[in-house]
Amino acid sequence: MKASAFVYPWDVAGDPGAATRIAALGAEQVTLAAAYHSTRALTPRHPRHRVVTAEYAAVLYPPGELWQDRALRPHPAGDWAPGDAYGEAAAMLADAGLEVHSWVVLAHNSRLGAEHPDTSVVNAYGDRYPWAPCIAQPATRAYLVALAAEAAVRPGARGTELESLGWYGFAHLHAHDKTAGVGLGEAGQYLMSLCFCPACREGYGRYGLDAAELAAAVRTALEPVWREEPYEAGWAGVEKLLGESTATATRAYRDETARTLQEEAVAAVRAAAPEGFQVLLHADPVSYHCGANAGVDPAHILSVADGVVVPCTGSPDLLVPFAGQGRAGTVLAANFTVVSGMGGSPGTLTADAARARELGANELRLYHAGLASDGDLAAVREALGGG
Repeated sequence: MKASAFVYPWDVAGDPGAATRIAALGAEQVTLAAAYHSTRALTPRHPRHRVVTAEYAAVLYPPGELWQDRALRPHPAGDWAPGDAYGEAAAMLADAGLEVHSWVVLAHNSRLGAEHPDTSVVNAYGDRYPWAPCIAQPATRAYLVALAAEAAVRPGARGTELESLGWYGFAHLHAHDKTAGVGLGEAGQYLMSLCFCPACREGYGRYGLDAAELAAAVRTALEPVWREEPYEAGWAGVEKLLGESTATATRAYRDETARTLQEEAVAAVRAAAPEGFQVLLHADPVSYHCGANAGVDPAHILSVADGVVVPCTGSPDLLVPFAGQGRAGTVLAANFTVVSGMGGSPGTLTADAARARELGANELRLYHAGLASDGDLAAVREALGGG
């Protein structure tokens, strides 16, 4: 299967050997970050640095003139990816014979939430989630659609992978996180991720729900969660805690909001891109799930995009709902973490890839060539038959 390795520009720019080293893994493609959230990353082989601290969500290229008169706009990166770091890295990778696709993180942006608090998801208790832009708000949607098109269609890119193109919620890999004291489970995560900003309050009304009554119902539904009383797993737990009809209405509203945003963003990318440009989404086949792998309806999203990238570390079972839903040429990429220190298992990649193929995958994604140790990369080379 065709394989692509995830890479940050700072893994490549300034390191003359990086592109050749990545090409030697045996992957034909790289998925290179063009717009990314804040992070702290190890760069174990770079000749100039070992730790990169990306202080805020940024585009890793000079943003265009279209943002000049907009209140919501992306910020260029600081000294961790100055100038056109994406372009510099992309050129080096292409010169090494690798096909370059852009990697664009969208509805996950703490700086946006800090500078424009009104854009953030607000839970039933009134707490804001600054890392999670509310995708129901018209201005936020316009920002995300424009960013998707600009960041995806970088010079030389043959395609893009859109991450976080859907609802983000309570779960967040946050610095010094202290939120694990109570196990929320899927139902608790869903209830804590329901948004009550003005746009969502109006949106619930279109689905027959009074927002104030809904917020009170959510708080009541969460009481047994805080007491750690047992409840059913998955969507059945949401229905049990919130009530079936109310739960169904909230999901219908949120599913429709995410679907229409995904349609708009993919259409904007296609309009800006050359013919043959590939558009994939990082996706979870359970539509009410939040996060980097946006919850989607498999049949719908594969009628909109050219394919999906599915998290498969630990188990490739999430591939199953997507299998058979696509058209000829649809990409179903199994994403495996190959960094042992982040829970990956590069030593089992051959077996994992074979199992993913049985379940319908036709491509691999490897997270992450810049973060992995030398030993991890050696295992990847062996699995892919690299040099």
